[in-house]
Amino acid sequence: MRATLGKVFHLLAWSWYAFLILALTAKEADELPAGMFVYGGPWKYLTFLNLVLQMVFFGLAAMNDLLEIGVKSRVRLLSLSGDLLFSVFAFPVGVFVVLIFWIIFIYDRQLIFPASLDDFFPSWMNHGMHTLVLPVLLGELLLQPHTYPKTCNGLAVLCIGGFVVIWVYLSVGIWVYPLLGLFSTPGLLGFFFLNMSLVTLLYLAGQALDHSLWGKSLMVMKRR
Repeated sequence: MRATLGKVFHLLAWSWYAFLILALTAKEADELPAGMFVYGGPWKYLTFLNLVLQMVFFGLAAMNDLLEIGVKSRVRLLSLSGDLLFSVFAFPVGVFVVLIFWIIFIYDRQLIFPASLDDFFPSWMNHGMHTLVLPVLLGELLLQPHTYPKTCNGLAVLCIGGFVVIWVYLSVGIWVYPLLGLFSTPGLLGFFFLNMSLVTLLYLAGQALDHSLWGKSLMVMKRR
Protein backbone atom coordinates (compact mmCIF):
# COMPACT_ATOMS: atom_id res chain seq x y z
CA MET A 1 0.00 0.00 0.00
CA ARG A 2 2.75 2.46 0.95
CA ALA A 3 4.70 1.63 -2.22
CA THR A 4 1.65 2.32 -4.40
CA LEU A 5 0.95 5.54 -2.55
CA GLY A 6 4.55 6.59 -3.05
CA LYS A 7 4.33 6.07 -6.81
CA VAL A 8 1.16 8.17 -7.04
CA PHE A 9 2.76 10.81 -4.83
CA HIS A 10 5.83 11.07 -7.07
CA LEU A 11 3.73 11.51 -10.20
CA LEU A 12 1.49 14.13 -8.61
CA ALA A 13 4.47 16.06 -7.19
CA TRP A 14 6.24 16.08 -10.54
CA SER A 15 3.06 17.23 -12.31
CA TRP A 16 2.57 20.04 -9.80
CA TYR A 17 6.11 21.38 -10.16
CA ALA A 18 5.98 21.12 -13.95
CA PHE A 19 2.72 23.10 -13.95
CA LEU A 20 4.10 25.73 -11.57
CA ILE A 21 7.27 26.24 -13.62
CA LEU A 22 5.26 26.55 -16.83
CA ALA A 23 2.99 29.11 -15.16
CA LEU A 24 5.99 31.16 -14.05
CA THR A 25 7.84 31.06 -17.38
CA ALA A 26 4.65 31.87 -19.30
CA LYS A 27 4.47 35.36 -17.79
CA GLU A 28 5.12 38.11 -20.31
CA ALA A 29 8.13 40.33 -19.73
CA ASP A 30 5.99 43.47 -19.70
CA GLU A 31 3.93 42.04 -16.83
CA LEU A 32 6.95 41.92 -14.53
CA PRO A 33 8.60 44.70 -12.55
CA ALA A 34 11.35 46.46 -14.50
CA GLY A 35 14.68 44.67 -14.23
CA MET A 36 13.34 41.65 -12.38
CA PHE A 37 14.47 39.10 -14.96
CA VAL A 38 17.46 41.05 -16.29
CA TYR A 39 20.48 38.79 -16.74
CA GLY A 40 19.61 35.15 -16.40
CA GLY A 41 15.84 35.58 -16.20
CA PRO A 42 14.24 33.52 -13.41
CA TRP A 43 17.27 31.19 -13.36
CA LYS A 44 19.24 33.53 -11.10
CA TYR A 45 16.71 33.16 -8.27
CA LEU A 46 17.15 30.38 -5.74
CA THR A 47 13.37 29.97 -5.52
CA PHE A 48 13.11 29.13 -9.23
CA LEU A 49 16.20 26.91 -9.19
CA ASN A 50 14.66 25.04 -6.27
CA LEU A 51 11.43 24.47 -8.21
CA VAL A 52 13.42 23.00 -11.11
CA LEU A 53 15.40 20.89 -8.66
CA GLN A 54 12.21 19.52 -7.09
CA MET A 55 10.70 18.79 -10.52
CA VAL A 56 13.83 16.93 -11.65
CA PHE A 57 13.96 14.86 -8.47
CA PHE A 58 10.31 13.84 -8.57
CA GLY A 59 10.61 13.20 -12.31
CA LEU A 60 13.48 10.78 -11.63
CA ALA A 61 11.49 9.16 -8.84
CA ALA A 62 8.44 8.73 -11.08
CA MET A 63 10.62 7.31 -13.87
CA ASN A 64 12.17 4.83 -11.47
CA ASP A 65 8.67 3.82 -10.30
CA LEU A 66 7.62 3.12 -13.87
CA LEU A 67 10.74 1.04 -14.53
CA GLU A 68 10.05 -0.95 -11.37
CA ILE A 69 6.57 -1.73 -12.63
CA GLY A 70 7.87 -2.66 -16.07
CA VAL A 71 10.80 -4.90 -15.17
CA LYS A 72 9.89 -5.85 -11.60
CA SER A 73 13.29 -4.81 -10.29
CA ARG A 74 14.86 -1.55 -9.18
CA VAL A 75 17.25 0.14 -11.57
CA ARG A 76 20.06 0.83 -9.10
CA LEU A 77 21.86 3.66 -10.95
CA LEU A 78 18.67 5.68 -11.36
CA SER A 79 17.68 4.99 -7.77
CA LEU A 80 21.05 6.12 -6.38
CA SER A 81 20.96 9.26 -8.55
CA GLY A 82 17.56 10.14 -7.14
CA ASP A 83 18.71 9.42 -3.60
CA LEU A 84 21.76 11.67 -4.00
CA LEU A 85 19.66 14.45 -5.52
CA PHE A 86 17.13 14.27 -2.69
CA SER A 87 19.54 13.96 0.23
CA VAL A 88 22.12 16.54 -0.84
CA PHE A 89 19.98 19.10 -2.68
CA ALA A 90 16.22 18.64 -2.84
CA PHE A 91 15.57 18.32 0.90
CA PRO A 92 18.06 20.79 2.46
CA VAL A 93 17.72 23.42 -0.27
CA GLY A 94 13.94 23.08 -0.45
CA VAL A 95 13.45 23.46 3.30
CA PHE A 96 15.99 26.31 3.36
CA VAL A 97 14.04 28.26 0.72
CA VAL A 98 10.84 27.92 2.76
CA LEU A 99 12.43 28.89 6.07
CA ILE A 100 14.56 31.82 4.90
CA PHE A 101 11.77 33.27 2.75
CA TRP A 102 9.19 33.33 5.53
CA ILE A 103 11.65 34.50 8.19
CA ILE A 104 12.61 37.52 6.08
CA PHE A 105 9.02 38.03 4.88
CA ILE A 106 7.72 38.21 8.46
CA TYR A 107 10.53 40.56 9.47
CA ASP A 108 10.13 42.91 6.48
CA ARG A 109 8.57 41.63 3.28
CA GLN A 110 9.97 44.56 1.29
CA LEU A 111 13.39 42.96 1.58
CA ILE A 112 12.40 39.81 -0.29
CA PHE A 113 8.85 39.96 -1.72
CA PRO A 114 7.51 43.54 -1.92
CA ALA A 115 3.75 44.03 -1.89
CA SER A 116 3.96 45.21 -5.51
CA LEU A 117 4.73 41.62 -6.55
CA ASP A 118 1.31 40.47 -5.37
CA ASP A 119 -0.11 41.75 -8.66
CA PHE A 120 2.23 39.52 -10.64
CA PHE A 121 2.45 36.45 -8.40
CA PRO A 122 -0.95 35.63 -6.85
CA SER A 123 -1.20 34.05 -3.42
CA TRP A 124 -1.51 30.46 -4.72
CA MET A 125 1.67 30.89 -6.77
CA ASN A 126 3.59 32.45 -3.88
CA HIS A 127 2.63 29.58 -1.57
CA GLY A 128 3.44 27.08 -4.31
CA MET A 129 6.95 28.51 -4.52
CA HIS A 130 7.58 29.16 -0.84
CA THR A 131 5.26 27.03 1.32
CA LEU A 132 4.02 23.83 -0.30
CA VAL A 133 7.60 22.71 -0.92
CA LEU A 134 7.97 21.77 2.76
CA PRO A 135 4.98 19.40 3.18
CA VAL A 136 5.80 17.75 -0.15
CA LEU A 137 9.35 17.01 1.03
CA LEU A 138 8.14 15.72 4.38
CA GLY A 139 5.69 13.49 2.53
CA GLU A 140 8.57 12.07 0.50
CA LEU A 141 10.49 11.29 3.70
CA LEU A 142 7.49 9.43 5.10
CA LEU A 143 6.83 7.40 1.96
CA GLN A 144 10.30 6.56 0.66
CA PRO A 145 13.65 5.65 2.26
CA HIS A 146 16.75 7.30 0.81
CA THR A 147 20.38 6.26 0.71
CA TYR A 148 22.74 9.00 1.94
CA PRO A 149 26.38 9.57 0.86
CA LYS A 150 29.16 9.98 3.39
CA THR A 151 28.37 13.13 5.34
CA CYS A 152 31.58 14.95 4.41
CA ASN A 153 31.02 14.25 0.70
CA GLY A 154 27.39 15.33 0.82
CA LEU A 155 28.21 18.59 2.58
CA ALA A 156 31.07 19.36 0.15
CA VAL A 157 28.75 19.04 -2.84
CA LEU A 158 26.04 21.06 -1.10
CA CYS A 159 28.40 24.00 -0.46
CA ILE A 160 29.01 24.42 -4.19
CA GLY A 161 25.46 25.74 -4.59
CA GLY A 162 26.19 28.59 -2.19
CA PHE A 163 28.52 30.22 -4.73
CA VAL A 164 25.83 30.73 -7.42
CA VAL A 165 24.62 34.04 -5.97
CA ILE A 166 28.19 35.31 -5.60
CA TRP A 167 28.94 34.32 -9.20
CA VAL A 168 26.04 36.41 -10.51
CA TYR A 169 27.26 39.43 -8.54
CA LEU A 170 30.84 39.08 -9.79
CA SER A 171 29.57 38.70 -13.36
CA VAL A 172 27.34 41.78 -13.56
CA GLY A 173 27.89 43.71 -10.34
CA ILE A 174 24.34 43.33 -9.02
CA TRP A 175 22.93 41.25 -6.20
CA VAL A 176 20.23 38.76 -7.09
CA TYR A 177 18.43 39.81 -3.91
CA PRO A 178 18.56 43.55 -2.98
CA LEU A 179 18.75 42.51 0.68
CA LEU A 180 22.37 41.47 0.11
CA GLY A 181 23.32 44.97 -0.93
CA LEU A 182 22.44 46.30 2.53
CA PHE A 183 25.26 44.40 4.26
CA SER A 184 28.80 45.56 4.85
CA THR A 185 31.51 43.15 3.72
CA PRO A 186 31.88 41.57 7.20
CA GLY A 187 28.10 41.46 7.57
CA LEU A 188 27.76 39.79 4.17
CA LEU A 189 30.33 37.15 5.06
CA GLY A 190 28.49 36.52 8.32
CA PHE A 191 25.16 36.28 6.51
CA PHE A 192 26.50 33.69 4.06
CA PHE A 193 28.11 31.76 6.89
CA LEU A 194 24.80 31.63 8.78
CA ASN A 195 22.97 30.52 5.64
CA MET A 196 25.44 27.73 4.93
CA SER A 197 25.27 26.68 8.57
CA LEU A 198 21.48 26.48 8.30
CA VAL A 199 21.64 24.44 5.10
CA THR A 200 24.16 22.12 6.74
CA LEU A 201 21.86 21.62 9.74
CA LEU A 202 18.97 20.89 7.38
CA TYR A 203 21.05 18.28 5.55
CA LEU A 204 21.88 16.60 8.86
CA ALA A 205 18.24 16.87 9.97
CA GLY A 206 17.07 15.14 6.80
CA GLN A 207 19.64 12.40 7.34
CA ALA A 208 18.53 11.94 10.95
CA LEU A 209 14.83 11.86 10.01
CA ASP A 210 15.48 9.26 7.32
CA HIS A 211 17.46 7.21 9.84
CA SER A 212 14.73 7.37 12.47
CA LEU A 213 11.99 6.46 9.98
CA TRP A 214 13.73 3.76 7.96
CA GLY A 215 16.73 2.54 9.94
CA LYS A 216 20.46 2.98 9.74
CA SER A 217 21.03 0.30 7.11
CA LEU A 218 19.65 2.55 4.37
CA MET A 219 21.37 5.67 5.57
CA VAL A 220 24.86 5.54 4.06
CA MET A 221 25.97 4.43 0.60
CA LYS A 222 28.11 1.34 0.55
CA ARG A 223 31.76 2.12 0.03
CA ARG A 224 33.22 0.74 -3.13
